[in-house]
Amino acid sequence: MQHIDSSYNLFLVALSFFVSVFGSYTGILLIKAAQSSTQNRGVWILAAAVALGGGAIWTMHFIGMLAYDMGMPVNYDPLITFASLAIAVIVVGAGLFFVAGNQNSLLRLLIAGIITGLGVASMHYSGMYAMNMAASMTYDPTLFTISIIIALVAATAALWLAFNLDGNTKMLAAAVVMGIAVCGMHYVGMAAMQMDAMDHSIIIEAGIKPLTLGLFIFCFAMLLLVLCLIVGMAQLSRKMYETMEADDTEDSGQFQSDLARLNLSASKSA
Repeated sequence: MQHIDSSYNLFLVALSFFVSVFGSYTGILLIKAAQSSTQNRGVWILAAAVALGGGAIWTMHFIGMLAYDMGMPVNYDPLITFASLAIAVIVVGAGLFFVAGNQNSLLRLLIAGIITGLGVASMHYSGMYAMNMAASMTYDPTLFTISIIIALVAATAALWLAFNLDGNTKMLAAAVVMGIAVCGMHYVGMAAMQMDAMDHSIIIEAGIKPLTLGLFIFCFAMLLLVLCLIVGMAQLSRKMYETMEADDTEDSGQFQSDLARLNLSASKSA
């Protein structure tokens, strides 16, 4: 076997980071929409799981995979590829629902972070296992372990940030931090991978071509994230309007009450 020297397409690396930040911001916004809603809270959290798990994590992962050039034909097993998507959404959703049950519980946060982090790591390595190519894949134990630790820490931090930060600037900053953490886990995991070329006469199993997969993932993810962002912003705007309207009604009622007392006092004085 011959060790493969790979390289990265830096444009796709940058695109993977952008997608991760955009997905993280959308997910945080949807969590805020869930917190502001007395009805359908579960639906909002599920939407946030899709944005974070499917957008910020899974989409970032596969764009990052497409950025990885091994200098040989590669395709992807469709069943394993989309099973990894299900893993990402399910574990993030489980973590969000668990933390939402009691946002002030540190124990819940830590348990959810461990579950979600291990799930994200499982998504990453199952997604890499989906590659069909004339090469064998092994992992450096040290970097592999570091990638798991990053996944655990990143998941715990992401869950805390999603439920504890308010304000658009803070949410955007949190999304950038989450994007860095997600990309850090991915690219450390990629650095842990060691590829050795096998006989090129080996027939590669049928699968999805990288370009086809990349275009589908990016277009679908962007459409889904934009729709989620619009719906989430509409929910927050409606809640803000209702709050302002309630405050105006309360102020008006207080004014009428004060005016009535003044009139009563004036009548008694006369």
